[in-house]
Amino acid sequence: MADQGTVEEVPDKVEPYVIGPTWTRGEDGLFVRPAFTLGWHVLVWTSKYLQLARGRPWRYTNEQVRLVLWWYAIDPDTGEFLYRDAVLQRLKGWGKDPFGSTLCAVEFVGPSRWSGQVAGPDDEDGVPEGQPIGVPHPAPWVQVAAVSKDQTRNTMILFQSLFTPAAVAEYGIDVGKEIVYAHKGTARIEAVTSSPRALEGGRTTFTLLNETHHWIEANQGHEMAATIERNATKSADGAARTFAITNAFEPGEDSVAEQTRDAYEAFEAGRTEDPGILYDSLEAPPEAKLTKEWIPKVLEAVRGDSVWLNISRIMKSILDVRNPPSRSQRFWYNRVVAAEDSWMARYEWDACKREDLALADGDEIVVFFDGSKSDDATGLAACRMSDGLVVTLGVWQKPANWPSPSSPGYVPWSVPRDDVDGVVENTFARYRVLAFFADPGSGEDDDGELYWDAYLDRWGQTYGKKLLMRAVTAGPKQHAVRWDMRNNQNQEQFTDAVKRTHKDVLERTLLHDGNRTMRSHVINARRRTNRWGVTIGKEHRESARKIDLAVCMIGARMLRRLVLNSPKHASRPKGRGRGRVVVLR
Repeated sequence: MADQGTVEEVPDKVEPYVIGPTWTRGEDGLFVRPAFTLGWHVLVWTSKYLQLARGRPWRYTNEQVRLVLWWYAIDPDTGEFLYRDAVLQRLKGWGKDPFGSTLCAVEFVGPSRWSGQVAGPDDEDGVPEGQPIGVPHPAPWVQVAAVSKDQTRNTMILFQSLFTPAAVAEYGIDVGKEIVYAHKGTARIEAVTSSPRALEGGRTTFTLLNETHHWIEANQGHEMAATIERNATKSADGAARTFAITNAFEPGEDSVAEQTRDAYEAFEAGRTEDPGILYDSLEAPPEAKLTKEWIPKVLEAVRGDSVWLNISRIMKSILDVRNPPSRSQRFWYNRVVAAEDSWMARYEWDACKREDLALADGDEIVVFFDGSKSDDATGLAACRMSDGLVVTLGVWQKPANWPSPSSPGYVPWSVPRDDVDGVVENTFARYRVLAFFADPGSGEDDDGELYWDAYLDRWGQTYGKKLLMRAVTAGPKQHAVRWDMRNNQNQEQFTDAVKRTHKDVLERTLLHDGNRTMRSHVINARRRTNRWGVTIGKEHRESARKIDLAVCMIGARMLRRLVLNSPKHASRPKGRGRGRVVVLR
């Protein structure tokens, strides 16, 4: 359902939010182009040997021309490409698959490597004077990679009509359903899917990564991307590269598309060295809304030169109440947005990251533990008393490649309790833990007892005397660390902590160390309502998207506040430890 409201004023022309050089203009108002690029030779070659349809030579749009020029930009001093990887993020229907297929064709039999020569004033191919002349790779091995065959098929099917008869004859091209050969088999394009082990060791010269917003840990997308990156890095000529095409990703899935965007933004913010990524995206500006007044102008801006996209038809889809606004934002506005019921937006959480801060031995901290046996994750997080820095101490969850119950010799996975116990022991050895609350969860061991109860009892007996605050102080169930989330009073307390934590994030008073797993869990969390207000929960009971470290983070923030406001903390001698007294109201 689209945004509702009264008719509002919309700018005569909506300016898109741009990432990358393709839409960057110079002081003269013209689009900036690289000074030295093999792209000019590529453009000449594709117009001669590729076709839109039989008898119709291939023609890139102006936007795509600039992409080609930047992708093939070369450092004239070293002879190396300026970029080793690229990401093309565009709205649906822009033509990412056809564009990607032309890059594969160039890397397959076209002028994909610099010969060391430059064009003269009257180059017979029409390459501008002073620009590099390319030659084909001597042993090209091109891959179209995706996590499913359906995704690779979108690109592979295009090769059946992409090459002109002249190209087929000159290069000896033989087009199959999953492999394309040339030069009697010495050159090939092949489709590959999620099999990282099978990919390991391959010396590919170019890889097109298809729909990386679908590449997640559960379908081996992470491992596949890592394998492809290693293969490209060890290429003989050092010029093997990868080019990813994607729609706007869904935050919190920790997809390869999301990871790559994070890496690019970390470099842009000055937090990391240049990863060599050509990231190019054309997105709706922050103020753009999903209303009938905004939609036509926004679509005209974000579609770029893909004028074949029917704006009125897309507008009907966006305004269709059956389509969630978040989906329309991602698919048609090419904008990364959270789901409607998300508790925290990724940019809100990221704004609180402080990579320059870390726990130091001897710091005063509080610790929160969220236990599980197998289905959910088990997490342990700390919050420093002095400044409220939240840090992940540990997280344990079932590996994505764990055998299914139907596999021969299947053994159920469960959290390795001794490993967790070791982290707890190390935490108390290194830091001054003032409070330690632990939710046991609901899983049971083989004896029918709660999976974590024996450990919680031992932790309470071992560390209870060192704690400034105990979890349960009255009644027959007194306990130093056991804090059961199922208790109504505890649920009310935690719900209040959810509200306060969200407020702290929005006000940028919460600090965290940028742990990727905690970030994923925070983004996965959904707003859920109980009798005391808004709390958090998974998107649905069986969801594989974990939120347990988000629970630990909120619990640790809650615990810090309780300790800071406790009489025992306020009455301690000044200057003791690293903490400082702050009364929170």
